[in-house]
Amino acid sequence: MTTETAPMVALAVAGIGGVIDLRTRRIPNLLTFGSSAAALIFHTSTSGLHGLAHSTAGWAVGIALFLPMFLLRGLGAGDVKLLGAIGAWLGPLLVLRAALYTVLVGGVLALLVGLRHKYLGQAFRNLWGLFGFWRATGIQPQPGLTIDESPGPRLAYGVAIALGTAVAVWVS
Repeated sequence: MTTETAPMVALAVAGIGGVIDLRTRRIPNLLTFGSSAAALIFHTSTSGLHGLAHSTAGWAVGIALFLPMFLLRGLGAGDVKLLGAIGAWLGPLLVLRAALYTVLVGGVLALLVGLRHKYLGQAFRNLWGLFGFWRATGIQPQPGLTIDESPGPRLAYGVAIALGTAVAVWVS
């Protein structure tokens, strides 16, 4: 394998994660941790310490970008770990792009899911209420509006991560 292989592996990992998330609403640790470890080994073996540093930085950036939403209970841990694994393959700059496209795709998918389930109006009311809650209490999870407690439809965010990664790889 060459270093040009890394984006293709990242696409495969993201795609597998998206499909599994869509079917089970979970992203397995075997995929996320296994892929992260494989990326570190691959980049170290192909580029030495520079490759290890690049891969580690990509993993850390991927984790750091989605960690705040996990801490606010707006994303699951699997989503965070999946972006970290993708970052380990792509490196810090390209995982930034993948995260940006993921957020954009995720917004469109959220609108579509809200429309399909006739929940869009309630979703916007919840968002407005969340901003008010944060103004009053500081930024923290709002009871009743976390991924564990919300009665609304759930978005398999692994799909957004897969599509956002595909766009980032395609346009780079």
